[in-house]
Formats: sequence, structure tokens, C-alpha cells
Amino acid sequence: MSNSPLATYTRLSPNRTSPRNHAIDTITIHCTGGQGTAKQILDMAHFNTYDPKNGSSCNYAVGKDGSIGLGVDEGDRSWCSSNGANDHRAITIEVSSESISPYKVTEKALAALIDLLVDICQRNGIKRLVWSESKADRVNHRGGCNMTCHRDFAAKACPGDYLYALEGDIAKSVNKRLNGQTIEEGEIVTYDQWKAFMGQYRAELRKSDGGDWSKEAREWAVNAGIVTGSGEVNGLPVYMWEDLSTREQLITVLYRFAKAIGQA
Repeated sequence: MSNSPLATYTRLSPNRTSPRNHAIDTITIHCTGGQGTAKQILDMAHFNTYDPKNGSSCNYAVGKDGSIGLGVDEGDRSWCSSNGANDHRAITIEVSSESISPYKVTEKALAALIDLLVDICQRNGIKRLVWSESKADRVNHRGGCNMTCHRDFAAKACPGDYLYALEGDIAKSVNKRLNGQTIEEGEIVTYDQWKAFMGQYRAELRKSDGGDWSKEAREWAVNAGIVTGSGEVNGLPVYMWEDLSTREQLITVLYRFAKAIGQA
């Protein structure tokens, strides 16, 4: 069984059961109750001191800086959720968080968590994540629910109200990526997704489309040398008329206009 290639640090905890006795079909997100990198989380003493009664561990740790670390091989059960049956079937993930309620996490940590979840699902054949607000649905996997919480099995705040409120949105964003679909308004978007979308958007702008209402003005600007375009596509100049203008572009256009009327 493979582990995530997104993990850049590994420190395997002695607190584990090897191998797990159930196929991986569940995700359990935890919060650390204290900020740190993935390395700092996995280096904590309670993860590395063997204690068969009170010891703890996790499959993965996600740091405040977006770093990802491996604490227990995916083929093994971590001691993370106060419930052996859950941990035998779940990938458990400790996410760096603030130390006080609602235990907020950084944007980098949240983005890295979503990337990790997509990778885990793809490698383990999990077609989609299903979240339910009902504890009974979660612990009994009703309706295909495959996301659980530490608070489902013990008197814990984990994963904190911040992540708990986002579980449904996290599932939705992961599922969109698993299905190769675009992100809808209001969903969580990672930095890499945003860059990809902007790349697609700007590629479309290179078609130099423009409305009929501006045709005369555009032709004047080109003929007067006010707008010179940015290269060619298929032998035609690219003006990207519908693109957003930077201050640098605006001042350049104004400068060219001033020169054209002898004012610069």
C-alpha cells in the first residue's frame, strides 16, 4: 500500500497497529490545538513515546505552512480517534490549528489538506467524500458517509468548530477535483487551482474578442499606436481587449495618447 507523495517529512510513530484490518474508505480530520509545521507536529513527544494505553499517532500531519508529513503508513492503523474500528478504516490527518476555539487553521494548511485528500482518494479508490451533519450517519456510515470526527467517539472539541463547519465544503471541493470539474462560487479553491483557472481565462482572452460597441474606438487606438498588442496568434495580433488593466498598462496607454497629441 502506497503513501502520499505529497509528504515531504516522515517520522513513523511507534503507536500504531500493523497492519490495519479494514480497507481504507474513511477520512478523519483532526486539529492539533497548536500551530506548527508538519515536522514539528510529528516530532512531538506524545507521538514518539510508545504507550500502548494512552499513546497517540496519526497517518498524516498538515503544517501551518502547508507542509505535509507522514506519521503512520497508510497500511497501518493510527491511534488517533479514540476508536479502533474507525482508525482501522480511516486515514487520520492532524491539521495545525490555533490553540483556542474555534481552532482556526491557516489558508495554506487548508489548501494542503484538500490536496492531500484528493491524493488519498485517488490512490485508494474513494470515488467521493460524503459528509453528514448527523453523528449517527457518520459513525454508522449511513448514506455512504465516509467522513468522521474525533468528537464522534470521545468528549473532544476536535476537529474544532472552524474545520467542523467546513467539512461539507471540503468534501465538495475534493469531489469536484476527483471528477475533473470546475469550482463553483463559494467553494474552497487552492492556490494551484486558482493559477490553473487564471491560465485558462487568459488563454481565452488571447482571442482578442471585443464588443461591436467598441469596434470604432479599438480600430482608432490601434491605428494611432495607442494600443500595440502583445504578440501574435495564428498570424494575427493579440490585443486582449477584455483583459483587466494594470496601472502600468493604463499609464502606458495615457502616455502614448499624450505623445500622439503632442503633450509628451
